[in-house]
Amino acid sequence: MCGRYALSRPANRYADFFDADLSVSESLESNYNVAPTDPVYAVFEGDEQRQMGVMRWGLVPFWSDSPKDGARRINARAETVATKPMFRDAFEKRRCLLPADGFYEWITNDDGSKQPFYIFASNHAPLALAGIWERWKDPAGNPLITCSVITTNANRTLEPIHNRMPVVVGSGDWEYWLDPTNDDRSQLTSLLRPAADDLLETVKVAKTVNNVRNKGPECLLAPEDVPPEARLFDV
Repeated sequence: MCGRYALSRPANRYADFFDADLSVSESLESNYNVAPTDPVYAVFEGDEQRQMGVMRWGLVPFWSDSPKDGARRINARAETVATKPMFRDAFEKRRCLLPADGFYEWITNDDGSKQPFYIFASNHAPLALAGIWERWKDPAGNPLITCSVITTNANRTLEPIHNRMPVVVGSGDWEYWLDPTNDDRSQLTSLLRPAADDLLETVKVAKTVNNVRNKGPECLLAPEDVPPEARLFDV
């Protein structure tokens, strides 16, 4: 599962990293606690070159009657994304990469409280999360572009924290993954594997991130660095 992630860098930093054109993108405020239905950056293949734009996190299929259920579709499982009707068409034709500085997962303590961990690349570069996207229109024809993160089994680094993780696409596979004319389902699904065990690091962070209203860099503070007065409001 991937239910929260960090997206704090300026748009041009992500665009440069993914060698993508920014002409179709708006600029988002730094968000260290991206939550379902938040706007996020997405990289996709345009008519002539790679593009980076803004989409809403939580997939709404084009045939859906309402966008309200999108929050329940922030993730698509690697095992079924190519065959499940909810995701199949997007997987075949509309794949994307979702930039992320890192993502969060939680473990449940003996007392029932949830302890968050931040997971990030060992070299601190942005992660390229495998995604799919859809274009939905309301009755008036107004478009809503939404996306979902594809998840797979956790690698050994993540297993002590959670049994699932987002698929991280290596830079050598970006072009292949984004190519909308690529319909080789077998080869595409072969990319939906756990990240190498040495790609990611994990660090315990304060429970500030447990509250979706907290969007600033304080979400990455170590638990011991949170002022005592703030700990009353971080769950």
